[in-house]
Amino acid sequence: MTKMIRLECDYSEGAHPHIMESLLRTNLEQTIGYGEDSYCERAADLIKQACGAPAADVHFLVGGTQTNTTVISSILRPHQGVIAAESGHINVHESGAIEATGHKVLALPSEDGKIRAAQVEALCLEHLNDPSREHMVQPGMVYISQSTEKGTIYSCSELREVHKVCRRYDLPLFLDGARLGYALAAEGNDLELEEIARVCDVFYIGGTKVGALFGEAVVITREQLKKDFRYQIKQKGGMLAKGRLLGIQFETLFQDNLYFEISKHAVDLALQLREGLKKMGYTFLSESPTNQQFPILPDPLLRYLEKNYVFSFWAKPNDKQTAVRICTSWATPGQHIKQLLEDIRGF
Repeated sequence: MTKMIRLECDYSEGAHPHIMESLLRTNLEQTIGYGEDSYCERAADLIKQACGAPAADVHFLVGGTQTNTTVISSILRPHQGVIAAESGHINVHESGAIEATGHKVLALPSEDGKIRAAQVEALCLEHLNDPSREHMVQPGMVYISQSTEKGTIYSCSELREVHKVCRRYDLPLFLDGARLGYALAAEGNDLELEEIARVCDVFYIGGTKVGALFGEAVVITREQLKKDFRYQIKQKGGMLAKGRLLGIQFETLFQDNLYFEISKHAVDLALQLREGLKKMGYTFLSESPTNQQFPILPDPLLRYLEKNYVFSFWAKPNDKQTAVRICTSWATPGQHIKQLLEDIRGF
């Protein structure tokens, strides 16, 4: 039986071997729980150094949905909602987790997964100028992701413009970094960790999709948002009793540039795939410079490929073609992309 090559997501594999080695080496050590151990402390220091944000608070949570829910619910007042792109993860793929905390996602239309400063400002002005605004959900914060669900990335100037509007209307800016490593390694990226830490009030560095077994590192830069955040983590189910398992993983990822190197590996392979498909004349649903690619393929070709490959269905642009998402990861063998291109070429 042929082993399927899974390219539908970037968290199919376990963890980078260096992380597994670190976990095994420290397995029988006894440490204090709930993220108050020395490994979490060292990992937090490494992250603050990488972000150029020595005054930031760093917390380790178990997964992306817990992180988004915890951060957003900790910031919003009961009558407020969170502004996001209509394709944003919190609006589409989290089973109403934000709404379950009593907050509405205020979704904005977006062709490429990004929201623009002008859209945020227009929504705020519409609310402020509405005589019956007290009967409406008040915009309370802004959520963006880097990279987006469509594989696109914010430029430095785009993020700065969103930041300016957020400051104008006193809206905390939260960046979902589940795939931040891949965004930082993306073709044409000009937005670095230091700038993200400067303009975002809170963001997180994804581990689950970038080399860790599980876990996300939340970085809080705005002083008003730091108070009692650990209470929020505990209440929302994001606090791991064996917290050192998170600290060990992020300490390993942020030593010797590992996080950035393995992210670049995934992006390099994705761009090889993109260029190979373009040379064969295939088009894409969106122009992604990251590890997520969205080729539009003929249905007969997909039926042929599904014998050996797994992709994610994304859209049906017409009755003869399908757009799929193909994800590379930190662990994708180069041979898998080479073989996929050969199989498509030989169809």
